[in-house]
Amino acid sequence: MCIYLRFKKLITMKILVASHTYIVDLNCEKLRALSQLEPEIEVTVIVPKRWKPGGVQNKIITTQYQDEGKFRIVPVSNFSQNHQGLLTFGVDLMSLLRQFRPQIIQVEQGSRGLAYSQMIALNQFLGLKAKNVFFTWWNLPYQLKFPISLIEKYNLNHSHGIISGNQDGAKILREHGYKGSIKVMPQLGVDETLFIPQPQSNLAAKLGIEQNEFVIGFVGRFVPEKGLLTLFDALVTLKDKSWKLLMLGRGPLQSELMSKAEENKIQDRIIWIESVPHDQVCHYINLMNTLVLPSETTYEFKTLTAAGWKEQFGHVLIEAMACKVPVIGSNSGEIPHVIGETGLVFPEGNVQALAHCLAQFMEEPELAHNLAEMGYQKAITQYTNKALAKQQLEFYKALLNNS
Repeated sequence: MCIYLRFKKLITMKILVASHTYIVDLNCEKLRALSQLEPEIEVTVIVPKRWKPGGVQNKIITTQYQDEGKFRIVPVSNFSQNHQGLLTFGVDLMSLLRQFRPQIIQVEQGSRGLAYSQMIALNQFLGLKAKNVFFTWWNLPYQLKFPISLIEKYNLNHSHGIISGNQDGAKILREHGYKGSIKVMPQLGVDETLFIPQPQSNLAAKLGIEQNEFVIGFVGRFVPEKGLLTLFDALVTLKDKSWKLLMLGRGPLQSELMSKAEENKIQDRIIWIESVPHDQVCHYINLMNTLVLPSETTYEFKTLTAAGWKEQFGHVLIEAMACKVPVIGSNSGEIPHVIGETGLVFPEGNVQALAHCLAQFMEEPELAHNLAEMGYQKAITQYTNKALAKQQLEFYKALLNNS
């Protein structure tokens, strides 16, 4: 019996993940899937007790404890209720760590997050000997000043592994001196039970979409960096073709886009849909003959530690791919890597190149069909929550085997 218990203890994998991201239950599906991959895995997710997301949901959320056996969400008292980099946790974190004693600690607040520094220090203080891992989306070069540079150096020096949401982010961390293991994969996967190919004839009729009309779709924020002015300019050059544009989202650029449409007499071809619940987005994607993500890199944004923005992943791409909708994307950030050979990629900001991609899908339905099939296979094999959970588990096992 003692030998069995000892063996059982050795093969148990306890994983602790901390991030404000998981205050939204829908975002927890990958980690739930991770807890179910093998009998000995336990996943505890730490979230701030109180958090103010900002944007549309501009109110403080009070999170709730959940216990699903091998998967738990544990709210922990926190300092800073709306700034990722300044987020830290209260003294109740220490008792949780003592009780759970994880082998993996992953903090998803970037390379210079104070919460990650806190976890590293507590890992050492409590003698947990857990592997320290952080997740980052950041994908533009940056230079840090003291004391933030010191925080990042401490975090990198004590990291056993890093998960980067994109290729550029991994490259930048190498440039900042990190020599350990890096896994490139997104933070969240696509729900293959929700995003499935499914005809939407009733919804099409309701929106006035005719059977022979080619529907071009966009899902996201209506802001300049999403390349929507380029998309509208490209569509103006295709006025002689039969198409409609389905715009799902909201944002400050909408009035300018409407004016541009009226000036070019294409306003009757555009369907504007306010943001809908995430479980309804799949219905609108299934109306599309192609989904376009024409993002454009900008250096206008500034934070305390960096400047600029470029597409960090483009989650809507994998949602469209899972619905067998062929995709078109610019070459901003991670988009070309997500699409790969399963769609069309054009130089960001290039109106004629985007118009050519759209015309290709309109004129060559077989090409669109073939790419849609390839995109579907890629989404199902690489980007579902379960697929990502398997990748994450393999990464963890490799880190533990390097002990």
